[in-house]
Amino acid sequence: MMFPLNLWDASLLLATLAIILLITSELLPHYGRVRILINKKRLRNTAAAVSILFLITVAIRIADIILNH
Repeated sequence: MMFPLNLWDASLLLATLAIILLITSELLPHYGRVRILINKKRLRNTAAAVSILFLITVAIRIADIILNH
């Protein structure tokens, strides 16, 4: 049985999450009055970690292209 999430899908998901988290961490203090307590440093660190995971998936795809051709 194949896993329904391949490397392309995971890469796209990670890229989307990284963009959303980075935008949220930058707009958080400037966008109106927010009553929810969000740790901005933790949000930015999470965005950086997701971005690094995305770059790793891109590196794996590039290595796969180079090695198979």
